[in-house]
Amino acid sequence: AMALCLKQVFNKDKTFRPRKRFEPGTQRFELYKKAQASLKSGLDLKAVVQLPPGESINDWIAVHVVDFFNRINLIYGTMSEYCTEKSCPIMSGGLKYEYRWQDDNKYKKPTKLSAPKYMCMLMDWIEMLINNEDIFPTRIGVPFPKQFQQVCTKILTRLFRVFVHVYIHHFDSIINMGAEAHVNTCYKHFYYFIREFSLIDHRELEPLVRM
Repeated sequence: AMALCLKQVFNKDKTFRPRKRFEPGTQRFELYKKAQASLKSGLDLKAVVQLPPGESINDWIAVHVVDFFNRINLIYGTMSEYCTEKSCPIMSGGLKYEYRWQDDNKYKKPTKLSAPKYMCMLMDWIEMLINNEDIFPTRIGVPFPKQFQQVCTKILTRLFRVFVHVYIHHFDSIINMGAEAHVNTCYKHFYYFIREFSLIDHRELEPLVRM
């Protein structure tokens, strides 16, 4: 019933293009299925995020980073018609927080962008990273790079900003679309995961601390 309800709420056409899939038959696909099964079983989210016995921490983080990316991408894709150059000329979280974009290509210095432009840059940047075999290896026996968790921290920190913007600037739209419960569950899951593995600096969490 929940899945049917979500299909009505989240129109597939509104999302950004489909992202990386876990290949069936691989160890990470099995881990992904295990994580999804725990999630669907209605277990306490704090328990769901814990590393299963005998599993590698980097595999567990990789599976969750890709899954959160896909789900947050879907949430923002559904919201995107309400988040425009006109409504959101600056990527922000209320009056107190402003997020500037920086990457190694076009934007070498932190640059003010509108929220839709920031989101577009963000999704493309994450897609490039998770599809890079040197950073997110998919072949069995290929080790993760030394800086893997640092890269994931950067990805998750920026994904957190999507929640900040959506909750502070577009919460009415979430409620009007009947998506509040789904977005809240996704946010809680994300929050417990980053806290479990200390993957985001606590100062980044301040905009949503009241939640």
